[in-house]
Amino acid sequence: MLILSTVIPNEGIQTEMMKAFPDLNFIYQKGWTDGPLREAEILITYGEDLTEEIIGKAANLKWIMVMSAGMELMPFKAIEERGIMVTNARGIHKIPMAEYTIGMLLQYEKKLKLLMENEKEELWDRKIEVGELNGKTMLVIGVGAIGGEVARLGKAFGMKTTGVNRSGKPVESIDHLYDLDHLRVAIPGADYIVSVLPSTDETKGLLQKEHFKAMKESAVLVNIGRGDLIKDEVLIEALDSGELSHAILDVFDPEPLGKGHPFWRMENVTVTPHLSSKSGEYLPRTFAIFEKNMREYLRAGKDFTNVIDLSRGY
Repeated sequence: MLILSTVIPNEGIQTEMMKAFPDLNFIYQKGWTDGPLREAEILITYGEDLTEEIIGKAANLKWIMVMSAGMELMPFKAIEERGIMVTNARGIHKIPMAEYTIGMLLQYEKKLKLLMENEKEELWDRKIEVGELNGKTMLVIGVGAIGGEVARLGKAFGMKTTGVNRSGKPVESIDHLYDLDHLRVAIPGADYIVSVLPSTDETKGLLQKEHFKAMKESAVLVNIGRGDLIKDEVLIEALDSGELSHAILDVFDPEPLGKGHPFWRMENVTVTPHLSSKSGEYLPRTFAIFEKNMREYLRAGKDFTNVIDLSRGY
């Protein structure tokens, strides 16, 4: 059985896979080549390099392991027509993304950007007003594995937590949960609004002018989900008019954020280059999911981790 991977892990992980599955043939390479692609039964990919043409050439393909959580570029129609199983790495991002979020909230409350600027200028200013996370309310939009971990860490800092998901069913570490239809009701009480939403037809452009008008003027928006949650002009207008205090943005539409974009220059915006999910543990965690699923696949089981609903794309 051939497993073809355009994700190239370090030698340590490659050796672990060889020891775990000595009878299988792993090929790690950049890009797809016709010979191995036609033979491969399993593809390992980040998902962005797959097209309908590639799926068509993969005559023996039965399973795609996507080593990321976002899959908006996947050719799902072609995959579904072939009955190919897709699994992904959902859940592995929760630790780095939750740590990023809390780190950014602390950066904002403790005025770390200003303190670093003052340090460069050798300026001693003890009149800077710093705040606390304790007692603040954090609203997590999209309470799944990542959002739940964000809320759990928030609780550790004494924060109140509210959340929004599709069902409105209770989630651990969330004090009060709303369904997505009641997002507008959830927003006014939040000091911090953290979006972890994926990109779907339902979430594109979800945050509208009415939502920003409902925010506290002191509110801070953190977007670590997808950049198409908000149109740039809507967010810029809301920030310019003081409908919220600050936006911490790790994702954009399109990416990378272009030179000369207003976000780079706005004092009430913090820009980071889509790195909230990055970690040295990323590939070890993704290949651990692959290994579990591979063992299930070899025994023709059905208990796979993170199977994707192809009709929904997540």
